[in-house]
Amino acid sequence: MTSTLQPEFAQRSLIDPKTLMSIRNLELRARTVVEGFWAGLHRSPYHGFSVEFTEYRQYTPGDDLRYLDWRVLARSDRYFLKRFEDETNLRCHLITDQSRSMTYGSLGYTKAEYASTLAATLAYFLHLQGDAVGLLTFDEQVRDYLPPRHRTSHLRQLMIALEKTAVGRVTDLVAPLQRVAEIVRKRGLIVLLSDFLAPIERLENSLIQLAAGGHELVVFQILDPAEVSFEFKEPTMFEDSETDRSMMIDPVAARANYLRNLNAHCEAVRDTCQRLGSSYSRLVTSQPLELALFDFLSARSQRRRTSRRTNHHGSGLLQ
Repeated sequence: MTSTLQPEFAQRSLIDPKTLMSIRNLELRARTVVEGFWAGLHRSPYHGFSVEFTEYRQYTPGDDLRYLDWRVLARSDRYFLKRFEDETNLRCHLITDQSRSMTYGSLGYTKAEYASTLAATLAYFLHLQGDAVGLLTFDEQVRDYLPPRHRTSHLRQLMIALEKTAVGRVTDLVAPLQRVAEIVRKRGLIVLLSDFLAPIERLENSLIQLAAGGHELVVFQILDPAEVSFEFKEPTMFEDSETDRSMMIDPVAARANYLRNLNAHCEAVRDTCQRLGSSYSRLVTSQPLELALFDFLSARSQRRRTSRRTNHHGSGLLQ
């Protein structure tokens, strides 16, 4: 999913991911993205596209203090006016892939670091809204699990867990998603971050389990630019990071077939999400993270509008 508003937003000043990744502290990285996002959004003509998250603007003298968001003020020492509050006490689970394939990176940082920074950004953003955020990290098995809470100390624990180096091997999406279905009983938001470079035949069944529980699903597929373009020039020994199998490949000869298979695989992931009514975004690690946050909020805003229309028509039938 890519928002139709994103191109206009992309013309604004965005943070280069290489510059962002040079910030060693993960929470500071997340805060930098969120503050940059707000600054870009408030300069954008599309300032009011989301009710719950983006109907904020900075306080100016003379504004009605009844709409001042005291929670944001207490946590960030910044004055924002919130004109609408459509939904509160959201419970969000961030599910991040730490398998070995996520350790690849051609830009000086890995897909895992990019995914962790995005997860930290979403956690920080939702925390500022007063929402409860939890975390589950996985490779071939579940590694860390923190249930959703809304406390500053909990946010710090979440950041520490996200800073752990990805050391897993095989990507198994089934086990962690089954685990989430078992432990998450209350309806909420589930955000899944992975490269999905693994067989996905069983993915749909796992996502169906979550959808059946009434959860809202948001999926980010994260890939490196070199994986997307495959513009290697010389015959190279390629190694499957999850099986250790090596093979000498002429990338020029293999490129067309590789890209065809990769695009078909990504389309299969996207189609699976769309059939289940889930949001899907494919991200390349060279993309500024403000755009990922924009897509996230656009998807949630669109879902709420759809929900309101459905509830409105449904209530009319009962009258």
